[in-house]
Amino acid sequence: MPPSLAIRCGCGALRGSVSGASPQYGNHLVCYCDDCQAFPRFLGCADAVLDANGGSEIYQVSSGRVAFESGLEHLAAVRLSDRGLCRWFAGCCRTPIANTMPSAGMPFCGLLAVALAPDGSLDEAIGPIRMRVNARFALGDLAGIDAHRRAPFAMLFRLGSLLLSARLRGEQRDSPFFDASSGEAVVTPEVLDAKQRRDLEPEAP
Repeated sequence: MPPSLAIRCGCGALRGSVSGASPQYGNHLVCYCDDCQAFPRFLGCADAVLDANGGSEIYQVSSGRVAFESGLEHLAAVRLSDRGLCRWFAGCCRTPIANTMPSAGMPFCGLLAVALAPDGSLDEAIGPIRMRVNARFALGDLAGIDAHRRAPFAMLFRLGSLLLSARLRGEQRDSPFFDASSGEAVVTPEVLDAKQRRDLEPEAP
């Protein structure tokens, strides 16, 4: 089993780890979708999270591999709409931590690279970026960057296979983001209304 990969918010109050972090057990990608851009804008840390084209670097892995060792009281969540993902962050310093489904049924977790603290480079821990997706939402010119307009089937198939295997192992019951007995989120997410969501769109050039 590969070593654990540390999770740490910007101020260090919230700490955790990803067990067995490696290219084998997850997807290392960049997502340019509008919601992944809106999340750090909501937190006020877009400059620290988004690349020049609005991309967020993410490691998709089973939530059953994630655990928090300290500072769980700082964990907070938001949904950008009533149908949106749960987007988790450290309330102490507003560091984005992860994206999950809104319920505990599927053990999906997209960890934000900004919250990962590897020994050495992130690429050494989880492999290089596999692909860049949802480029139709990207900002500026993507000339020379190999990016997909949407999430390609190959990525969705690989992610689906990883999550199905995790669900068959019961890892959805081990998620630190949901109560194992009730299936409810450990923190009630704030749900943004339509105006709040619109206010997070980038200003026209």
